[in-house]
Amino acid sequence: MNPADLQGLRSGDLDTRETHVHRLLDRARTHGDESAVAALHVLVRDYREFHRSLYSRAMNQAAVFADPGLQEPLLAALGDTRYNCQAWAAMGCAAMDIRAAVPQLVTLLDHPQWIVRGETVTALGRLGDASVVPALKPLLGDQAEWLRQRTADALARIGGDAALAALWHEFEHRRFPRIGYLASTLALFAPEVVPRLLAAAGSPDPDQRYWAAVALGSTGDDRAVPTLERLMAGDRGVTVFDGEVRAAAKKALRTLRRIQAAIAERESAGAQSTAR
Repeated sequence: MNPADLQGLRSGDLDTRETHVHRLLDRARTHGDESAVAALHVLVRDYREFHRSLYSRAMNQAAVFADPGLQEPLLAALGDTRYNCQAWAAMGCAAMDIRAAVPQLVTLLDHPQWIVRGETVTALGRLGDASVVPALKPLLGDQAEWLRQRTADALARIGGDAALAALWHEFEHRRFPRIGYLASTLALFAPEVVPRLLAAAGSPDPDQRYWAAVALGSTGDDRAVPTLERLMAGDRGVTVFDGEVRAAAKKALRTLRRIQAAIAERESAGAQSTAR
């Protein structure tokens, strides 16, 4: 490692050192510069010796210098309340696929800092499995919409029956009027979820029909077409936020067609590439 790369993290005012971190990241990302990567590794390993601002900027792009050997210091930072960079340590654990962090991450879901809760949810979505679903599920009822959405995304990324059950329960027992994030994430469980959504599209509740239509459009599944056409043609239902079911179905049908066209285009391009 070039001594100047490490010295640039220790010397000068904070603005100068922050600029140096960004230069190291650029070199590591663009050229795979070994000296830059080594300096960033020191920043992570000896994090208490460096300003928190330098650490957080590095962790924002942790994938650039990922290394399994950084597991121990990242786990230490994840539990270090005095250094107060737990959110960025969670980012680093997620970027470096440190699954040993999962138990600690679960304990951070009720952290008083919103940024820690948010990055913890994202990290659990990448590192967790069905065992973390019970811990994530309550956050689908959080008062902050952004955290509910991030939780739904994490559950969809984890996948599996338990995650689907958590999302579907919230879809059926709707606690908030606008649940587009649930519709989007449920669509990711296609094709298995399509029959459930088709049934929900026949619910007496216009809100449920509305969101079922939205989700069906995002599946890109042909089985949704007759139901969406029926809703578009004759459903005069209106949601609690004045959304029209027929309008949602019309938009969903357009979305479905776009998805199908994009899939067909990719498959055609793949076939042509194989033929060459």
